[in-house]
Amino acid sequence: MNFRRIGLNFKIARRSLANFKLRTALAVLGVFLGTFSLVTVSSLSQSMSVKTRLEMAAMGENLLIVQSGTVRTFGMRTRLISQATTLTTEDALAIANSTSWVEDVSPSSGTAFVVRAEAIVLKDVMVTGVTSNYPTVRNFHPRLGRFVSDEDEKISAKVVVLGHKVAAKLFAGQNPLGRTILIRRVPCQVIGVMEEKGADLSGFDQDNQIFMPLKTFLHRFVNKTYIQTIYVRVSREEGLSAAKKEIEELLRFRHRIGPGKRDDFTVMDMRDVMQLKSEAMTMITILGRIAAVVSFAIGGMGILSIMILIVNERRLEIGLRRAVGARRRDIAVQFLTESSAIALLGGFFGILFGVTFSGVVFTWLRYPVATSYAGLVGSFAASLVVGIGAGIYPSRKALAIQPVDVMRAEAR
Repeated sequence: MNFRRIGLNFKIARRSLANFKLRTALAVLGVFLGTFSLVTVSSLSQSMSVKTRLEMAAMGENLLIVQSGTVRTFGMRTRLISQATTLTTEDALAIANSTSWVEDVSPSSGTAFVVRAEAIVLKDVMVTGVTSNYPTVRNFHPRLGRFVSDEDEKISAKVVVLGHKVAAKLFAGQNPLGRTILIRRVPCQVIGVMEEKGADLSGFDQDNQIFMPLKTFLHRFVNKTYIQTIYVRVSREEGLSAAKKEIEELLRFRHRIGPGKRDDFTVMDMRDVMQLKSEAMTMITILGRIAAVVSFAIGGMGILSIMILIVNERRLEIGLRRAVGARRRDIAVQFLTESSAIALLGGFFGILFGVTFSGVVFTWLRYPVATSYAGLVGSFAASLVVGIGAGIYPSRKALAIQPVDVMRAEAR
């Protein structure tokens, strides 16, 4: 019996809403936009959070980065504000020997060069000089061949390890190992190809670079004695803050920076960069949820207005149903069913289009696919709450209609 009543309520609701197609569509649209916004923002926030964690892991475990000059983080990006020529490999050695928290140190330096392989020319390829322990410190390993060795560093060997994208561009479909490329017209032998890594937290494409021994890079390509970066691997995560403070004090002493003077280096904790990115994502999420709340409010007002109109149009029907024995509860349930049907219809299409749109964005931006189940459940619950909330006043208005009053009005 109850199922029959539910079926009858939905049948009446469908017929009633069909008589107000435009108004119903507008009411559905408001809920649709709210649900769509909530699902999309929740899914993208979840995906960006996963992406940031993956980037953090890809940078290296418990990593501090000492950068020559002043570096500032702006929202999602880190930018070099001023340069310096005071950071050296001796500083890297001092850092390795100065604090118990430091497990390993890898100095590096890089610049962009034109790279050639037979008839293929690549411009602005980052060539980075590194030490043999770079793969361990940065958690970035060769896929083919080998990485530069201590012996390569010792004799300033002209050997290179290609990034994934560089290898694909220079030697598409071919084995690059043992081949020769020209960097600044200097022939270099390919000894390895790195695994695919993607962009780091700063947005730099790690696959579009070439690695060579640091000594070879400094002496044969740029003729410099200073370096740009020192990667510091800390033994335990809880020691990152202490190690950062000790490194800053050490470098200020070695660079003879007096009290009150600005550092000519920057020590970056990747946790701080991740925190800034998380704060930026949180702001985006809040703005998206505000937009969803506004859309739900508009949808709720749309449902409220159409339900009031429906009640006024169906006064005779309501009076007749009351006269033949319909209970007050039946009338209330009928109008709550109709308002909820509008909201759930908008919620269903909002979730469907939100999930589809999120999938398209994930593919386009190459973000990890992540589904926010909390967002889906929250969107459905919000739709239901809006539908029920918008139907309460019209239901009470319908309950106030007395059969006698309707009959008198019709008799006139």
